[in-house]
Amino acid sequence: MILPVEIFKCHPDAVIPVYYSTGACAFDLSTIEDVIIQPGEIVRLRTGLVICVPENYVMIVVARSSLPKKYGLCFPQGIGIVDNDYCGPTDEAQLQLLNFTDQPVEIRKGDRLAQAMLVPFAKAEFKEVIKLTNPNRGGFGSTG
Repeated sequence: MILPVEIFKCHPDAVIPVYYSTGACAFDLSTIEDVIIQPGEIVRLRTGLVICVPENYVMIVVARSSLPKKYGLCFPQGIGIVDNDYCGPTDEAQLQLLNFTDQPVEIRKGDRLAQAMLVPFAKAEFKEVIKLTNPNRGGFGSTG
């Protein structure tokens, strides 16, 4: 399935994402900045892109698998979520990164640091109940 997605370059150095293989489910996001991230520092790097996520979809942004080993960086929040109403002219996608090493990390303009995918979602309609009838299942490793 091909999903039409509007994208706006709010910076001339922004790189329009592409899928790097026919089986890829995610596209890479690049930074438009040269920066040095100090040990323990959290930064937000610009992509130069506003990605208009279609209605009933969300964009999930995660680290590329090379991010920890190659750069010593991670997403401090685990993942990023871009709602479909975050698409105004200044609603630029940014990458929040943490340098977890004890050395400064150099990032160059054009480095592909994250990957993103568009995922359909459904909104819940919460209905409070006064009793649960399902048995307790256990958790945190209870299945072995």
